[in-house]
Amino acid sequence: MRTQFNPKNNPRVIIIQKLYGKLYNENNNIDFPKHRFKKFIKDIVLGTIERNDLILDELNKKLGDKFIFKNLDKVFQTILIAATYELMYKPNTSINIIIKEYLNSSNFFLEDSQTKYLNALLDNVGKKLRSNDA
Repeated sequence: MRTQFNPKNNPRVIIIQKLYGKLYNENNNIDFPKHRFKKFIKDIVLGTIERNDLILDELNKKLGDKFIFKNLDKVFQTILIAATYELMYKPNTSINIIIKEYLNSSNFFLEDSQTKYLNALLDNVGKKLRSNDA
């Protein structure tokens, strides 16, 4: 039996919400209420904010000249940044797990066609980032 997706408790949905609030409203204070994955959420959110410029540079390098980040929807940008942070700085987590978790979370925020595009981008970025490690 398939478990019901509850976005309220999903750590990556919370990560996307916290990052969106901070990246597009600098004055927004981030609080991390009690949660089973509080340490993980805090680590990803603060790490992504701290390394935002590095992540954007890496995305632009890996995706080429035809990719224009600023043309993407802001929620889409946030998801892509968070997932790229995990791909870059969480080498113990499988590419497939990271992509699957962010795709599941993106269903809460994005249209189906955007989710497919996100899947293609994350797959492309993940392969290019992790192939350097091999």
